[in-house]
Amino acid sequence: MALAFNEEQRSLKDTARDFAQSQSPIEAFRSLRDSKPADGFSADVWNAMIELGWSGMIYPESCGGFDFGCMGLAGCFEEFGRSLVASPLLSSVVLAGSTVLFAGSEEQKTTLLPQVVSGEKRLALAVDEGFHHDPSGIACAAIAEGSTFILNGSKTRVIDGTGADLFVVAARTAGQPGEQQGISLFLLDASTPGVRIYPVSLVDSRSYVHLVLENACIPASRLLGELHNGFAALDKALDRGRACLAAEMFGGMQEIFERTVQYLKERKQFGVLIGTFQALQHRAAHMYTEIEMCKSILMLALDALEKDAANAPQLISAAKAKISDTYELVSNEATQMHGGIGVTDELDIGLFLKRARVSAALLGSARFHYNRFATLEGY
Repeated sequence: MALAFNEEQRSLKDTARDFAQSQSPIEAFRSLRDSKPADGFSADVWNAMIELGWSGMIYPESCGGFDFGCMGLAGCFEEFGRSLVASPLLSSVVLAGSTVLFAGSEEQKTTLLPQVVSGEKRLALAVDEGFHHDPSGIACAAIAEGSTFILNGSKTRVIDGTGADLFVVAARTAGQPGEQQGISLFLLDASTPGVRIYPVSLVDSRSYVHLVLENACIPASRLLGELHNGFAALDKALDRGRACLAAEMFGGMQEIFERTVQYLKERKQFGVLIGTFQALQHRAAHMYTEIEMCKSILMLALDALEKDAANAPQLISAAKAKISDTYELVSNEATQMHGGIGVTDELDIGLFLKRARVSAALLGSARFHYNRFATLEGY
C-alpha cells in the first residue's frame, strides 16, 4: 500500500510546483479574476500544460496518452491547488475525457481522445441538474426518434463549459430520477441547434455554465456505451475527478496553513509575537493534525484508484468528505488568525476561502460522500 509518491511521481510533482510558481502564480489568478476572460483560464498556460504532457497522463497509448496514472496527476493537482491554477485539466481531461474512455467505443476513444490530449478539442461533463451533486437524480430526457435522440432538460454548474467544443451529457432514457439504471451518455456538439449556454459566476471566480437543451437533436452514433447503462462509467469517471479535486483542495489547505504559521511567527500584539499565545498554538496544532489525517486518507484513496481496488469508491468518498470539512476549517481559521486583514482582498487568504467553499460542493459535498460511503459499505 503506497502512502507516498514514488520517485517518478515526486519528480513530476516538483515540476508541477515549479510550473505553477513561474507560469501561474496567485498574481496570475488575480489577473484572470479581474480581466474575466471568456474561457476562464489562460490559453498560454493551458498550451504549456499540454506541451508538458499532462493532458495525456491518464490515457493509454492507444488514445494518445502515456498511461502514467491518476496518482501522478493528482500530485500535479496538489501543486496547482497551492497557486489556484485555473485550467480545463479537471473538466476536459479528467472528467469528460475519462467518461469517454470508460464508456465509449474503440472508434470514439481513438478518434476523440487524441484530440483532447493535443488540445484540439475541449470537452465538458454535464451531469448535475440542481443545487446539489446527484448523478443518479438525472431528469434531463433523451428520447429516441428513428436514428436520432432528442434531448430536453438543463444542467447546472458545468465546469469550464464556456468555449467547450463538446459536452458529455448524462441523460435519462428510461426509469425515474434517483435510479441508476436508465441513464445514458451522449456526445453533444456545443453548436447543436437547441443548445443554450449561460455563463455562471461563483465566488471562486472560475468558469461555469448553465446548459439548457431544448429539442437538441443528435445522431444515435453520438451515444457513448450501452443505452440505459451509462451510470457505471459515469461514476468511475466522477471518482477520478473527485480524487483529483480532493488533491487540489489538499494543496490549497497546506498553502494557507503554512502562510498562517508564518504570520503567527511575524505578527506582534502588545509587543509580543502572537505565535507565543497558547490558544493560537492549540488551534494551529489542531489544524496540523487534521491536515495530516487528510494526507493519509488521500494517499489511501489514490493508491486504491491506481490499483482499481474494489473499495476505491469508498476511499475516494472518504477523502473528498474529510478534505472538504478540513479545508473549510483551515480556511476559516486562517482568515480569523490573520485578523482584520484576513477578510480583505489585499490578502490571498480570502481567495483560498472562496475556492474552498465551491470545491467542497463540486462533485459531491461532505454530506453526499459520507452518505455514499455508508451506502457502499452496506449501512
